[in-house]
Amino acid sequence: MENDVTFTFRVHAVLRMAERCLNRKDIESAIRAGEVIERYDGDLPFPSRLFLSTANARPLHVVAAWNEVSREWIVITAYEPSIERWYPDYKRRRP
Repeated sequence: MENDVTFTFRVHAVLRMAERCLNRKDIESAIRAGEVIERYDGDLPFPSRLFLSTANARPLHVVAAWNEVSREWIVITAYEPSIERWYPDYKRRRP
């Protein structure tokens, strides 16, 4: 991913990051180098993605929308996926 992108953090994302001891670097790293595990191309106003990464040796999911025009990632939320809702690889949801 190129370096000329910007990151905007929604209030919800900032609140969740504070609750979960995540910082801006954790989130940007997840988006830049993490794995896209789900795509939500129909999301409006911009398509979004669910990224899988790690932060402080913990699994991390980040949901962010991509604004192509402004070359901006809009961070919607970030959380540590639970084993109750996700398989152990944290890539697939449990039924």
